[in-house]
Amino acid sequence: MQQSKHSAAPSLLGYLYQCRIGLLETLRRLKADPCVTLAIETLDDVVFEKEGVPVEIIQVKHHINRKANLTDGSTDLWKTIRIWCDLYRGGVTQNGPVLCMMTTAKAPEDSAAYYLRTENRNFVKAEKLLLQTAQTSGSETNKDAYAVFLELSPESRQELLESVIILDQGPLNEDIDRLLREELWSACHRSKIEQFLVYLEGWWFKCVLKHLLSDKPIPILGEELDSKLNELREQFKSDALPIHDDLKTARVDDQFYQDYIFVQQLKLIDIGSKRIASAINNYYRAFEQRSRWVREELLLVGDLEYYEQRLIEEWEIHFETMRENLGKHAVDSEKIKAARIIYDWVEKEADIPIRPRCNEPFITRGSYHMLADKQEVGWHVEFRSRLAELLEGKEMLE
Repeated sequence: MQQSKHSAAPSLLGYLYQCRIGLLETLRRLKADPCVTLAIETLDDVVFEKEGVPVEIIQVKHHINRKANLTDGSTDLWKTIRIWCDLYRGGVTQNGPVLCMMTTAKAPEDSAAYYLRTENRNFVKAEKLLLQTAQTSGSETNKDAYAVFLELSPESRQELLESVIILDQGPLNEDIDRLLREELWSACHRSKIEQFLVYLEGWWFKCVLKHLLSDKPIPILGEELDSKLNELREQFKSDALPIHDDLKTARVDDQFYQDYIFVQQLKLIDIGSKRIASAINNYYRAFEQRSRWVREELLLVGDLEYYEQRLIEEWEIHFETMRENLGKHAVDSEKIKAARIIYDWVEKEADIPIRPRCNEPFITRGSYHMLADKQEVGWHVEFRSRLAELLEGKEMLE
């Protein structure tokens, strides 16, 4: 299928690029300044602050390829100049922030943008070229930007342009992955960099979303990013595994799971609806996290088999102890009471990490529910026969 002419894909790519550039540039600055602070979509696309004062204001221009131009009449350039003029007139630039235009386009030689780069810099020539364009161009698109620029005094125009830096030929969207990997090359084993980046960007996009949804934008602190990097470094060591942030608090519709075997097992021992809902969430979280580990090649199928065998062996000790203590003549209420003790152990005490430093409780709890769903473990002393009767009854009704 062809993309609709009304497709928002280019705009979406631009927003994602803007967020990823924010991450890349924050990582770069974090090395020298752990107190770096980032804001997105406030004064401009990306703003770096120091003690609440903007120090770098970046306008990001992403194009799918490099066909966009940066000539003296470039719409991208004049839209940005309009924003800069407004900031200047609003007094923002008086604090001395750098005004950057980061673009994937290339500045032609001897153009205004060319003279506003870090190399061959000459803001006097740039001001002359821009002034000439504003006075002679008939572009309706740039008309308002020309007017605002011309309203500034010659001294103000030069003062403004002194603070401007054009960063042309910036990375394309497909280059960002490589650049982010280069920044993170020492964070974990090279074979796991791709997965490390997936976890980091997942967290980063949540931070950006929280920032954008806040009535009063909350800046993203460099200390937050540094803390997350340290957390992920620990999780990506050989004796640990990373946990997706979205799964730590994930909740699902428990009605969908009511016919699952592990839920039926809980109902056999009269577990309340709230604890069943909690069990369902743990089942989903563990199932999804384990699946992601396998897809990401952080965990092998054989690792899961070994882990589940450990869980079964630990359960078996408790289960066989319960069976012996109950004896042959226990009444059903005693069996349920004893079964609930085992299940309490799973919920509150069972500490069997899949890796020594992967201690997220939902992994153990949810994995036990996955085993219960396969009837490899259970809580009621007669769970297999009771479940067989239950399932047979349902088949007869159907």
